Amino acid sequence: MSAAANPVIARASNLTKRFGRKTVLRGIDFTIPAGRIYGLVGHNGAGKTTTLNALLGLTDCGGQIEVLGLDPYRSRAALMNDVAFISDVASLPRFLKVRELFDLIDAIHPGFDRQKAISFLQGTDLAPGLRIKTLSKGMVAQLHLAVVLAIDARLLVLDEPTLGLDITYRKRFYRRLIEDYMSEDRTLLITTHQVDEIEFMLTDIMFMRDGEIVLDTPIDAMSERFRQVIVGGDHRADAMALKPVFSETRFGETVMIFDGVEGDRLEPLGRLSTPSLSDLFVALMQRETVYPGDA
Repeated sequence: MSAAANPVIARASNLTKRFGRKTVLRGIDFTIPAGRIYGLVGHNGAGKTTTLNALLGLTDCGGQIEVLGLDPYRSRAALMNDVAFISDVASLPRFLKVRELFDLIDAIHPGFDRQKAISFLQGTDLAPGLRIKTLSKGMVAQLHLAVVLAIDARLLVLDEPTLGLDITYRKRFYRRLIEDYMSEDRTLLITTHQVDEIEFMLTDIMFMRDGEIVLDTPIDAMSERFRQVIVGGDHRADAMALKPVFSETRFGETVMIFDGVEGDRLEPLGRLSTPSLSDLFVALMQRETVYPGDA
């Protein structure tokens, strides 16, 4: 099913938030359809956490925001029947035993299926009587994943869910998430600093910078919009005239990224390719380039 045909899970219009004199969200707009996997990426202080808190009803904001047809701040109790929020694995209460963790989640989330969580731990070394503080990071990751997969939520929000885990467990976590959680009726929103690791699973990406969304696009549209050129030395002036959004020198070569410039205009200037998600992140997180004559 295409994204356009899917119902809207979340929508924000002119969303603003201030803490004292500091403006954290600067009138952002976004729409998240069902059945999509969104990556929300930005440096610390970009506004990601405040955006998540607004979606989860943990903070009130100016403008309008709607999640599953509800105002999340005013209808948070009802909303959380269909929403789950998981932060990094270190957030699991370490003083509890595994069975006690399941007791706690069973009591607070109506969408938690205890038997399903137990089934996900079959074949592992995670016994119900083990205390979380005695588990290795890998075992905590397995437990964390079992909790995530056992919650029947239409919207699952993951905030840096694999922080502190080695690459093997991070990859395993994300692959199991796709295989055992995702469907066309469920939506996944992930914040992370490890952009490259989640690129394979994302359907959409949002970059935030200084309280604004600087990019909100389906992943499959990136190759049509953004192009990278390793510019030949005698074409640098011609390339600069096309106003790249990013330019740097790597190992003696000039690399430029362009937004919305046709490939046939760029091909004569050098080696043409599609930038990786991490390259695009670096490019768009820079301050906007001001060209002579634009000021």
